[in-house]
Amino acid sequence: MTLRFDKLGVVIAAIAAYAALLAPFATFRANRIVPGQARSILEALPSATGPLLLAIVIAGALIALLKTPLLLRLAAGVVALAALAILIGTAGSFLTPAGNTFVRVSPASGFWLLIFAFTLLLADVLTRLDLSPWARVGVLIAAALAIGLLLVSGQWDSLSILKEYANRADGFWAEGAKHITLALGSLAAAVVVGLPLGILCHRVERLRAGVLNVLNIIQTIPSIALFGLLIAPLGWVATHVPGAGALGIRGIGTAPAFVALFLYSLLPVVANTVVGLAGVPRGANDAARGMGMTDRQRLFDVEFPLAFPVILTGIRIVLVQNIGLATIAALIGGGGFGVFVFQGVGQTAMDLVLLGAVPTLALAFAAAIILDAIIEMTSIRRHEASPA
Repeated sequence: MTLRFDKLGVVIAAIAAYAALLAPFATFRANRIVPGQARSILEALPSATGPLLLAIVIAGALIALLKTPLLLRLAAGVVALAALAILIGTAGSFLTPAGNTFVRVSPASGFWLLIFAFTLLLADVLTRLDLSPWARVGVLIAAALAIGLLLVSGQWDSLSILKEYANRADGFWAEGAKHITLALGSLAAAVVVGLPLGILCHRVERLRAGVLNVLNIIQTIPSIALFGLLIAPLGWVATHVPGAGALGIRGIGTAPAFVALFLYSLLPVVANTVVGLAGVPRGANDAARGMGMTDRQRLFDVEFPLAFPVILTGIRIVLVQNIGLATIAALIGGGGFGVFVFQGVGQTAMDLVLLGAVPTLALAFAAAIILDAIIEMTSIRRHEASPA
């Protein structure tokens, strides 16, 4: 009998083996800012639980390594990720002395590498299964519910990131609301301005090159530099324009962050609108003209619906981009999860950095999956509606 190896599985098994046997599973610190002490899986977990986790990881790595059925690979990925998620909380409780509120226990490189390896296995299986858009959204919801259940159950309460959250719970949700408002608000403004501008650029060829070149130049400006460049003009507006200050327009704070994100958002929206409208089949337009449709009717009833998947792709790019860039807004007082990231950097408290970074990554990941599903569904409908 000849064993057949999966190419991606070789990589996954190698990462899992290194992470489980050589890399630290958890980090123990006497308080939140002192250097940590590495703990392996066997050192970080109770005597019966450590070998169990090693067995699950090794079994999952072997299943990934060999060409095994997709459902078995799916089960291996789910079981390994569930065991890691549950047992890292057990490690926090096990390593924290009773009654000690200063000790900090956090996941170490081995844990994150194992999460990466088995997430990669799970993603590969889901790709091969070719799930429908609704099924992918369902997987996302199931994962979110599982994480929510772990948070509510208190399984992770002994981990340092949850201790940082407990000290900043009110501020966390307030900054989260600012982060989402910045990302979604700037996207909405870009759509309102960018769609008509893209339609105009599509119709007026001489305007197209100039507008897209200007927007390309804006994209090349580093985010922190653009935030800084906006401080002076917005400060002048706040000082000299009656009522501007009452509307929240200032040299620092939310206003420059919002304007910068809006400017960054314009290029994907405008460019994808132009590309989408240019890709509308000539036959569809000819048929619409033959039916006596006006230019306005052709735009809204024929061209825009057919171009919508491409336009939506630009909106997806903008949303994921803005969720990440909104983190930088904290440097100019714009708020958001970046507040915790930069506070953590200033205090050399990595768990505080993670308190801002992890929800940012989660929001961007969820937004990408949901919008990818919507894009695929609209593309299917466009294909079904197109003439043969």
